[in-house]
Amino acid sequence: MYYKILISPIFRFNGMKAAIITNNSSLSSLGSRLGLNVLHWNKLNLSLLATELLKLLGFQEGKTLETNQFDLIFVHVGADEKINDLKDIEFITHLVGELMHMAQPESDIGSRLHMSIIMSYGATLDDDNSIFVVSDAKLKINNELSLLFPRQSYTMKGGKPNKNIRHYSPMLVGQWQNAVTRKDMVEEFSFRDFIEHGGNLVIPADRFLHEVAFKLWKAPKYGA
Repeated sequence: MYYKILISPIFRFNGMKAAIITNNSSLSSLGSRLGLNVLHWNKLNLSLLATELLKLLGFQEGKTLETNQFDLIFVHVGADEKINDLKDIEFITHLVGELMHMAQPESDIGSRLHMSIIMSYGATLDDDNSIFVVSDAKLKINNELSLLFPRQSYTMKGGKPNKNIRHYSPMLVGQWQNAVTRKDMVEEFSFRDFIEHGGNLVIPADRFLHEVAFKLWKAPKYGA
């Protein structure tokens, strides 16, 4: 499993300055080819990481700076990777807690910060797909009204249901942006809790950044 945090203030989406923080050599190479500034953990002050991240985004001491080094930062933590003596999810939990504490509602930071947490389950064997299936059984209605039930846009193509949709081994995404994101009934960052209590079910991975752009008011609605 891999954990990533995507953090962005509300500036612009197209052409924004972006960076990725990772110790993974393959991801560093990919980030460089994509035009991202690659930062490594040993170059950062881990004891003040939340403060340092916000400063890179243009926030300091709860205020918005006149300039910022980056508009978007990807933070990558590999499975079983230890950072600052904390193991993967422990480190993410600590970092998110620090950021949430500093981005209080109605503050300069809280009103301009978008944060997404992404957890990838990686590859699974075909026999294991049933463990990570995103089921839409709750939406199935066995009567004539089923054709009138609204569908997410990713399930349709040319006005007809798309049959080539992968409903297994998804990435889990939790988002926070004050007064913009909606709260569901999920209480923990787990696959089972997302399935039973999550609000938005699934979207294609290639539409994720479009959703972020919409959350930042930099793109029109990407699909109902």
